[in-house]
Amino acid sequence: MKTPTVTAAEIARLAGVGRAAVSNWRKRHPDFPAPVGGSTASPEFDLIQVEQWLRGQGKLPELSRVDRLWRHLAAPTQTPASALAGVGTLLLARHRGGRPAHKVDTHLSTLLPDIDALADELGPQAAFDELWQRFSAPGPGRLFATPDELADLMVGLADVGEGSVLDPAAGSGATLRAAARAGCTTAYGQELDPDLATLAGLWLALRDVPGEVRPGDSLRADAFGGHTVDAVVCHPPFGVTNWGNEELGYDPRWEYGVPPRTEPELAWVQHALAHLRPGGHAVLLMPPAAAGRRAGRRIRAELLRRGALRAVVALPSGVAAPHGVPLHLWVLRRPASDAPAPARALLIDAAEGDVAELSARVLTAWHAFTAAPDAEVEEAGFARAVPVIELLDEEVDLTPARRQPAGGVEQTGEQLVRTRERLAAIVGDLPALMPQISHPTEGSASPATSVADLIRGGALQLLGPARISAAGQPHVDVPPAAGSGSPVLTVPDVLAGVDASGQVDDRLGQEIPLAVGDVVVPMVASTLTARVVTAEGTLLGRNLYLLRPNPAALDPWFLAGQLRTSANEKQASSLSGTLRFDIRRAQVRRLPLDEQRAHGEAFRRLAQFESAIRQIALLGTDFVRLAADGLAGGQLRP
Repeated sequence: MKTPTVTAAEIARLAGVGRAAVSNWRKRHPDFPAPVGGSTASPEFDLIQVEQWLRGQGKLPELSRVDRLWRHLAAPTQTPASALAGVGTLLLARHRGGRPAHKVDTHLSTLLPDIDALADELGPQAAFDELWQRFSAPGPGRLFATPDELADLMVGLADVGEGSVLDPAAGSGATLRAAARAGCTTAYGQELDPDLATLAGLWLALRDVPGEVRPGDSLRADAFGGHTVDAVVCHPPFGVTNWGNEELGYDPRWEYGVPPRTEPELAWVQHALAHLRPGGHAVLLMPPAAAGRRAGRRIRAELLRRGALRAVVALPSGVAAPHGVPLHLWVLRRPASDAPAPARALLIDAAEGDVAELSARVLTAWHAFTAAPDAEVEEAGFARAVPVIELLDEEVDLTPARRQPAGGVEQTGEQLVRTRERLAAIVGDLPALMPQISHPTEGSASPATSVADLIRGGALQLLGPARISAAGQPHVDVPPAAGSGSPVLTVPDVLAGVDASGQVDDRLGQEIPLAVGDVVVPMVASTLTARVVTAEGTLLGRNLYLLRPNPAALDPWFLAGQLRTSANEKQASSLSGTLRFDIRRAQVRRLPLDEQRAHGEAFRRLAQFESAIRQIALLGTDFVRLAADGLAGGQLRP
């Protein structure tokens, strides 16, 4: 049997510590187990040796049932994907009220008591999620999946809503899961790896999402030939020259030109368009070279002329690739037969920043463009609606950065002065924003209680839209908002600390108005974040917890400050990397209301200080860029 190995991140999770602690142990303890595989940057260690060392040092806490089960699944002779697929099949049968019709695998049969106990403890759906999170955690030789925040952006650009969606290169189902979160009615997928296809299909089936994920090569053997959907989202394989160009030379999908052997991504683009209903959108993750390679310029030109290619978005480095490669999103639309070709295409250069913070800005630019596709939409250095005739030059280069307008002397100078003044003003306010905090002279330890207990005791309400309850989270129904014109607070808005930027979509279900004093927490993020609502007039977005404190028992700023601690991040999360939080498990100190308010005021000032620091970082970057560009280009002088 294969010896199980673990990464440093998994050792940290086993011991309940951070990665830095594991690094320190390796340096300070000569008897720490030596790596048995992996690489210098990402070593792997023998699991049994690590457990023995941790136990000898008194650093091995009691393992949860799910971690014990996962260890058995991660080290058999079959692959972890195959083992998890087998467990998922058992859990799906439990979900549907029975046992699988076929004989259970010999290895899994010995684990049936553990599987049944986990399903009894968490429910089949949550049990599969917990095992899935361990399967998909980053590590050497592990599957690289499209990050959740990027998949959500792709689904938002495709306007999935309550429509049908297809991913012809589904992988483990990241984009299909995002489509389910967005409320799609039917989800279809195809994946070359049969185990991954099974896993993606199991995730959908456990949530009763209609559709199916079939194994196979989408280009050579399209499992959904002749079937059209409302949206296609896809992260296709890059640079695969043996993709079937010889046998597919006369394929009817090549409406915009036969893809050269070196342009497999343009084959995926046309495959996606072939599966769209007129007016439907497709969003594909693409290598940046596809925007400018000479071999593909004729197909790019035809996509532009006929109005099929509507936008190209440059993403920050490392967002969707394991080795820091910057990628693009292509947004396509199936043209209606009687519709005139649009005069412009949108190019967005979002290569600087964090995708979670940029998502709202990208979606805002896209929605403004679709509302007026022939208007001169332009946001200097970020987005520009470029005339198609301008793009149809000899190269047909669609790289967003090369089509952004350059600022003139007056514009650059004015921007620099305004940026410098704003930067100086915020820096000057920093000392006043820092809260006055002292070390207590006596022990200040006080008992803590969970958010779940606060809810049961009436000190707190947990509210959420229907979209949250579909993901298995409890919620309390509240009356819908009176109007549909209010902006929607989204996960990227909360993480970036900016005003609500989302738009209401009547198809997405109940609208919940936010009240002053509400606390909102993203369900999925890289860090646990809590934000206090300070103004009315906005609606709750998807994938956000809404905590409404009873003002007679709980101060909102105190609650928000307690929730976002590093201890609660560990307590409420179940995955390293991109974290999924169960906020009910978070702990809150029990203090009298007057003490809560004193602490709450300190937390409020910390939030203001944090917002100022964030603005300083952004303005500082802008200031350096403007000054350097102006000096180098001659628009400014020392």
